Amino acid sequence: MSGTVRYPSAPEVHRVDAETIGEFAADILMETVETVPQPVIGVATGSSPSPLYRTLARRDRPPNTFEATSWFALDEYIGLPAGHPQSYSEVLRREIVEPLHLDPTTVHVPNPHSDDLDRSAVAYEEAITSAGGVDLQILGIGRNGHLAFNEPGASLDSRTRVERLTDDTREANRRFFDSLSDVPTHCLTQGLGTILEARHLLLLAQGRGKAEAVHDALTGPVSSGCPASILQLHPRVTILVDEEAGSLLI
Repeated sequence: MSGTVRYPSAPEVHRVDAETIGEFAADILMETVETVPQPVIGVATGSSPSPLYRTLARRDRPPNTFEATSWFALDEYIGLPAGHPQSYSEVLRREIVEPLHLDPTTVHVPNPHSDDLDRSAVAYEEAITSAGGVDLQILGIGRNGHLAFNEPGASLDSRTRVERLTDDTREANRRFFDSLSDVPTHCLTQGLGTILEARHLLLLAQGRGKAEAVHDALTGPVSSGCPASILQLHPRVTILVDEEAGSLLI
């Protein structure tokens, strides 16, 4: 069968200066916080969302700004001891909990220390559902097109689960550890199907190293070979790229 595949709507792409990407993203997040009665924000870790978090920390705001807000992480490493500085629970403590003066009990991360990791994954899905679902999901993109830790080959309707990290992803994250051997091989990650249920997706990408992944995600076929291509299936997606990350887009 031939013909054109039509998706709900095209992602909204904004090219912004590297210096202002955090401001643009912070405006979007604060609009959600200010307009949704009990907002649920999905948070990513890594270098991509850092400008957003730094901008939020700098802004003047009433002390109760995030009082009604819940936060859910995309993923967490398996195999790191509790309190390890590169665990995502610790990264989020440093990047949002302390700078934004959040109640730590409102920031949720998949539990990698359970004796039953499959049950831990199910419990995380249930927690997101109980919170009312994610209103705004912040995303980065991997060089191989991964979203969260959904590596190429991940099912497009996958749910939170244990995932093995590819060599490319481990190499990309090596800079956060003393050596490659210290980088975990597995994680708990929200699935692509889980991510698609968020009401608004906000992806940030910076640098020439992300240009090919951004191009493939937005202009290539929707396939498990490029997990980020699911962005084409969502009705409300905002993409923020600097000049380098957006250099291959027309």
